[in-house]
Amino acid sequence: MVMSFPRQYARTQRFTLGAPRAFTVAPDGSRIVFLRSRGGTDRANLLWVRELGGPGEPGLGGDGGRERAVADPAELLGGADEELSPEERARRERSREGSAGVVGYATDSAVETAAFALSGRLFTADLRTAAVRELSTPTPVVDPRPCPGGRRVAYVADGALRVADLGGGGDRAVAGPEETRGGGRTTWGLAEFAAAEEMDRSRGFWWSPDGTRMLAARVDDSPVRRWWIADPADPESEPAEVAYPAAGTDNAEVTLHLLDVGDGEAAGEAGRTEVVWDRVRYPYLARVHWSAAGPPLLLVQSRDQRSHLYLTVDTATGRTAPLHADEDPAWLELFPGVPVWTPDGRLVRIADEGGARVLVVGDRPLTSAALHVRAVLDVGDEDVLFSASAGPEAPEDSPVGEIAVYRAWFRGSGDQGGWERVSHEDGAHIASAVRGGDTVVLSTAVLDRPGARAEALRLPETGKGAPTPLAVIASHAETPVLTARPRLLRAGARRIPAAVLLPTGYRDGDGALPVLMDPYGGPHGQRVVAAHNPHLTSQWFADQGFAVVVADGRGTPGNSPAWEKAVAGDLAGTTLDDQVEALRTLAENHPLDLGRVGIRGWSYGGYLAALAVLRRPDVFHAAVAGAPVTDWRLYDTHYTERYLGPPQERPEVYAANSLVTDEGLSEPAGPHRPLMIVHGLADDNVVAAHTLRLSSALLAAGRMHEVLPLSGVTHMTPQEQVAENLLLLQVAFLKRSLGVA
Repeated sequence: MVMSFPRQYARTQRFTLGAPRAFTVAPDGSRIVFLRSRGGTDRANLLWVRELGGPGEPGLGGDGGRERAVADPAELLGGADEELSPEERARRERSREGSAGVVGYATDSAVETAAFALSGRLFTADLRTAAVRELSTPTPVVDPRPCPGGRRVAYVADGALRVADLGGGGDRAVAGPEETRGGGRTTWGLAEFAAAEEMDRSRGFWWSPDGTRMLAARVDDSPVRRWWIADPADPESEPAEVAYPAAGTDNAEVTLHLLDVGDGEAAGEAGRTEVVWDRVRYPYLARVHWSAAGPPLLLVQSRDQRSHLYLTVDTATGRTAPLHADEDPAWLELFPGVPVWTPDGRLVRIADEGGARVLVVGDRPLTSAALHVRAVLDVGDEDVLFSASAGPEAPEDSPVGEIAVYRAWFRGSGDQGGWERVSHEDGAHIASAVRGGDTVVLSTAVLDRPGARAEALRLPETGKGAPTPLAVIASHAETPVLTARPRLLRAGARRIPAAVLLPTGYRDGDGALPVLMDPYGGPHGQRVVAAHNPHLTSQWFADQGFAVVVADGRGTPGNSPAWEKAVAGDLAGTTLDDQVEALRTLAENHPLDLGRVGIRGWSYGGYLAALAVLRRPDVFHAAVAGAPVTDWRLYDTHYTERYLGPPQERPEVYAANSLVTDEGLSEPAGPHRPLMIVHGLADDNVVAAHTLRLSSALLAAGRMHEVLPLSGVTHMTPQEQVAENLLLLQVAFLKRSLGVA
């Protein structure tokens, strides 16, 4: 019997299980390290190594007997179930990690030693021999990382930053934890909530290049207000305490310190120097980089995120010196991979200049407005590897939703500037890459092939031809039981990126279809991409009898800085207007029945779905709002204040963008529309209070609605039964509400 799509979607965790990921390439190109489970429904990742030829040697190709599992959780745990600490559960929730086994690892600079935590225990692996050993350390272990030379491993346990010597020199705490005046405790070496959830900084310590010192973040969250998340289905259990920095309230106090690790048992506590900068003006520690190419490099932010300051650190005194400053009247984005030094000591950053997002090395932009730079992937001796989509000055016929990999030169043979494309799949695609030496693992997804293809390539010097294929890293991900057939295009006068999906087998002349808008629609959430799997759920809804429209309006990434920042002060009006424009213009050339329009979404998409039926019932006739942000005063500082400012200073802006205020629930110009609200009661990101407050406000206003509470479910909804049945319940509600047979 063929498995249904909802069941397969849930069992495979959205077809991510069994796919290789988290690649690391040795600097000599001799080996590739990665994570992958044994099958498409197996949650437990193993640590793998794929051997390649060294410099100047041919790639092995095929399997060649050189791909091997280094660490198997089933063997290392003796068949026992994993036990996760609260700190590890929080880390996984912040990173949206739903798999099991080895979910993360770190290596030394030679990629010969790896360290990872499993069930709160510390393991190291020799990647050359596949020998794995467990270290006797305090538990539970969080985020272990070897020093660059591979002699030591640092990790966090019970709020303390500790170091274990792999040569048998013992294990010791080098910092913390400490009691605070309020009776709480600080943590060392961990990212605070705002950094992990919003800044894409998941770590809290960084080794020096010689492995004798560390930079470590000290986090005191005693100023942060406490929230309590209970499980109503289990009234005997105690509520979970969460330090949640809601908009307009205090953040955690984060300081940075230089720690001397040394070589003896007594080293550590005595050698501590605080890194000093103006934390009143720049309270957010956004990025830290420490390499042999220069002094430690920091990127710190003002609370309103309109100012960035790049700092260098004097490792003798802890003093900092300004290197570069950026200002923006709306806000400044943070980007993966930067700031970083080139090997010859030039600053690499991504900047918004002249209406474009460009790659800058030193004081020289290496790209133009033809590209919209997304991330720096690697910095070599002469070039920068980066990802980018079409920029504001790209040709109008540029592929919609494409993200390609490029390399740009800052010295040597390419010193005159310019860039070239590295990813060359036929047709539009999305790609990313990891590099070691001249070997790159390129992961590429396209519209007409499920999943992503991971291939090892040897890059040529500039102008010397195409990359040389070395090996394909096999994927064990399941093949979906349906095929997504999105049509990607740009809609309306604003040229809004959009995807239209019709039922499988739909033919011209079959007539207009009820419409389902299926957006995320907000910051940092691009849905219209040139890849197959991201459109699978939309295709399944289309196959239930809908014309599905996915639109990435203003505020979504991948277009231009102006496009992203158009939502400043107005999340509600701008994002909703663009959904309406996309719908109406697409109806001119597609079989869309504008008399039956539903909308669904999760998180920001849930906010947008509820907003649609409350503000524009003349356009939208039913909505499913999953985990919606309904009152922005209940969402976190770093995200919310970036777009809306402080609530104390701009209460009218918060009221206008809220779903629960008088402005949010003002009487619409049309009838009340069916609304289903879904929320996980264990959600510590968008807490269930959002849905409860909206439901109370709707009840007080006499508006019919449905609430589906999910006991024990977080923002990720990783449980199989929940993920499967949520799809079925949504489509049943939408069919019932829109009169679809």
